[in-house]
Amino acid sequence: MGLKRIAFGIGIGFIAGLVVRSSITKETVSPEKALRIVKEKLKTRVTIDGSWIHMIPETLTKDQLEYTVYRGGISSTQGQEDVQFDFVVDAATGTILELTSQSN
Repeated sequence: MGLKRIAFGIGIGFIAGLVVRSSITKETVSPEKALRIVKEKLKTRVTIDGSWIHMIPETLTKDQLEYTVYRGGISSTQGQEDVQFDFVVDAATGTILELTSQSN
């Protein structure tokens, strides 16, 4: 009986450890998925010629809130003009926090 109790205790402890670990581990959107989200949102408005994203997330403070974000860009040609879109995406949710454009 003692061996069964020990095995049962180890099993319960292992399962509890997995549950706690998964709840405290912060999951993030991959940089590739973040870029794909931005491209999906923009492709209905502009023709996308190229794109890039920083692979290492950084911290951004906006409106007194702190976010872990990815920065990147999309290049497009609108008419005869080259346009560069710079974006900031929340790494936790994939939400676009900033999108700015610059014409060349």
